[in-house]
Order: sequence, then structure tokens, then C-alpha cells
Amino acid sequence: MKFLARWLRAWYRSIPQNEQGHLLWGKYFRRLFFRISLWFFGLTIGLTIVYAFLPIPITPLMLQRCWQQSWDSQRPVRLKHHWVSFNQLSSHLQLAVVCAEDQDFLEHEGFDFEAIEKAYKYNQNHKRKRGASTISQQTAKNVFLWPSRSWLRKGFEVYFTFLIETIWSKKRIMTAYLNSIEFGDGIYGAEAAAQYFFKKPAAQIDRRQAALLASVLPNPLIFRVDQPSAKVQERQQWVLGQMRLWGGKIDYEDPNTPKKDK
Repeated sequence: MKFLARWLRAWYRSIPQNEQGHLLWGKYFRRLFFRISLWFFGLTIGLTIVYAFLPIPITPLMLQRCWQQSWDSQRPVRLKHHWVSFNQLSSHLQLAVVCAEDQDFLEHEGFDFEAIEKAYKYNQNHKRKRGASTISQQTAKNVFLWPSRSWLRKGFEVYFTFLIETIWSKKRIMTAYLNSIEFGDGIYGAEAAAQYFFKKPAAQIDRRQAALLASVLPNPLIFRVDQPSAKVQERQQWVLGQMRLWGGKIDYEDPNTPKKDK
């Protein structure tokens, strides 16, 4: 109690007053907002710079899934995740996720405004909503944020997408994406998925396996790699076809994005 009393007195003295002793709450809250903003930008920019070089050990999604699993008797508590470098990620898998999730990844600066406009028009007339998140947006969400459809979370997603597109290279974004994305219940990242489903390292994933992994990404808790449904198999064949259109490779230095028909 003494500590609380001392803290309250110190806090009260920090509130500015005028010559008559009246508390200036407006000035206090302006200062508070300024300080919180400085801390927020300092921490988020600093963390983004650190993650440009160091492995990302854990994400909010991993923690949330563990919490959900611990309260569900039908699900084992599982967290399989092993960070690997860019050179240890199969080039087939890099191309497959671009074909499946974001074919303008090499060209845009974090946002695909054409896809956003199409999704907006589609969602106005359909109950089942369609997303338009790029790989950069998904990376920002997976690495820094919590799973949610709120406008607050979406606003933070825009902010972190801008940060990683400004500070990280496309290779680094792909590295973070493929190391943090969920491929199954409790299975995160390409290395864990490759070892769990195919008994091999991520570097050795072939074209068909890469297309299969990319095909479950819309919802890896429903679509399964080990028991692919007819829908997943159909999507796998589509992804393989798109990979052929790309020439079977992805070129970060000289983007080889196929030209779209106008």
C-alpha cells in the first residue's frame, strides 16, 4: 500500500498545473500521447530492424494456437517450428506460395490495390468474404500481430506492412513468411512442415510437394497436407500450372512476373 501511495503521489505531481494550482489535463494527455507514440514507434521500428537480420523465434499466432489446444481435448498441444535461412528454403516452395497467394509479390510495395478493389466489389454481393492480403501483409500479421478481423488489427497490419517493405528486402519477407506461416495445427514454417509431412528438409521439397503445401494455406486447419481433399488436389494442379507459366522459377533480381492480359 505504501508503494501504491508513493506512486500515486509521484503521478499526481507529474500533472502540470497553472499558477492558480489548477490541473492542466489537456497538456498532461498531450505529453502522455507524445511519449507513448515515441515508445511505440521506437519499439516497432527497432524490432523490425532486429528481425531483418535475426531469426524470429515465436509469433503471437503460435502462442494463441497453444492456448486453444490446451483447452481442447481433441487437439494435442503441439508447436513444431524450426527457423532456416533463405538458402535452405526450396525455390519450388517460394514460387508455389507466390503463385497461390500473391502473384504480384515481386512488383508491389506491400499492397495489391487492384486485388483489394476486386475483393471489395465481390464482398458487397457475397456472404462468403474474399480476402486480398499480399504475402507482405500476411507476413506482417503473422510475425507481429494477433489473428483478428477487427479494424484495429487491420490498421496495425498496414503499418507493419509498410515497415517491412521499407526495411526488409523481398527475400527477407519471403524468408520470414515461409518460416512463420501455419501449414497445419501446431506446424509452423517450411522446415517443420517438410519434416513432419515429407520426412525431409525444406531445401529438398519438390514441385508437387511445394504446390500441395501452398494449396492448404487458405485455411490449414481445414485443408490438410497429409489427407488432401479433392478441392486441395484440384488447387494443387492449378498451382503447378501457374508455376509452369512462371518458367518454374522466381527471380528476385529481375522480376519474372508473367504479364497479365489486359
